[in-house]
Amino acid sequence: MHNYRRPDDPITRSLNRSIPKNPSPYLLLTNIGQLLTLRGDSKPRRGSALKEIGLIEDAAVLCGGGRIIVAGPQKEVLREPWLRNKLRSTLRKHKDKLKEIDCQGRVVLPGLIDSHTHPVFSGPRLLDFEKRIAGASYQEIAAAGGGIRSSVAAVRKATRKQLGQNVLAAFLAMLEHGTTTVEAKSGYGLTLQDETKSLQAIRDAARYWPGTVVPTLLAAHVVPPEFAGNEEQYVEVVCQEIIPKVAQRKLAKFVDVFCERGAFTLEQSEKVFTAARTQGLGTRAHVCQFTPSKLNTLLSHQPASLDHMDCVGQEDIQSLAQGDTVATLLPGANYFLGHSGFPDARRLIDSGVAVALATDYNPGTSPTPSMAFIISLACTHMKMSPGEAIAASTMNAACALKSQQRKGSIEPGKDADLALFDVKDYREIGYWFAWNRCYQVIVSGQAVLNEEC
Repeated sequence: MHNYRRPDDPITRSLNRSIPKNPSPYLLLTNIGQLLTLRGDSKPRRGSALKEIGLIEDAAVLCGGGRIIVAGPQKEVLREPWLRNKLRSTLRKHKDKLKEIDCQGRVVLPGLIDSHTHPVFSGPRLLDFEKRIAGASYQEIAAAGGGIRSSVAAVRKATRKQLGQNVLAAFLAMLEHGTTTVEAKSGYGLTLQDETKSLQAIRDAARYWPGTVVPTLLAAHVVPPEFAGNEEQYVEVVCQEIIPKVAQRKLAKFVDVFCERGAFTLEQSEKVFTAARTQGLGTRAHVCQFTPSKLNTLLSHQPASLDHMDCVGQEDIQSLAQGDTVATLLPGANYFLGHSGFPDARRLIDSGVAVALATDYNPGTSPTPSMAFIISLACTHMKMSPGEAIAASTMNAACALKSQQRKGSIEPGKDADLALFDVKDYREIGYWFAWNRCYQVIVSGQAVLNEEC
């Protein structure tokens, strides 16, 4: 049921509380005030459908074998023949087979999905923070040797174990805020050895974490210092050396590229996409964060997600609306960079684009593990409704990771990943900003935070 191990070293032993010590094969959640099922088909939600959260009041959920068995109004769930007959018969012989959680009127929704994070780093970028406060732009900080390249130097010096511990700490913080599935990128190594080390650190942390981790190779993050003036040569290293080796070792599910001024051009990004698809890996990209780009070239590769999208043009919006690629918006970066503008979510949604939300957790531009904070930003600064923001953080985020057959909604047969929030109304999740109201998390049908509940 679980693919993780209990940490044994003293640094990570404190994380034991997130691992159930007495797992039960069946879990019954009762007295749910509001249950957000997000039920429906497995396609990304668009337009008015993004508001459809499948709200059920006075609800219950039965989980078994790590999956959802039934979810709905409590009276119907408790009358479920399977529960009344087979399970009760089993319980007569084995009373420890079922664990019940009385939700006491709280809100339950699918485990939040953070579909864009950069957790493999060695420390905060405080000098960047101070320079930005003093008025320096993102590009000016990068040109002065800060930004991504400063994190590269630190990651290259760090050991795999050190990086793995940092990643695990980040995963735990995300879990405590209700996140049960995380996409985790490399991207601060920029050599075969250091990108491999970073992806191995992600894999190491995933073994200790109860949630689901989707690893992504981001060797095409920026051009490393040793290739300054030889950008094309580095692109060839990424395409002909790093991507094939990572694919051979099965260290990543996706390949990402930062398509932006000062990083990689559209033509270079297409080469990265072609190399990834040749190796059987999915594709995604950072694009249109600071400057507009024509997206048809990238969209022809059918990427799972295009992320940031602050400067996307109307023609490209129409192309996005006609395809399956998700536009993942990252308002945490706009907030932390001090931007007055945010991604134009309303224009994208009203045009029929499938929109997701993610934290962009990273040391330079969005050091937050909280999807609830991102939901709040989406409501207050991007004018998304609370329901739209939650759907973008669950079902559509699952689509951005091509995981919607298992994740993103509370329906029979799907993974029993749930988040309980200590609120009476789901709209409070975005209302109480910078306040963690997550009360309990269920992963694969097991309570992993407050076992006494």
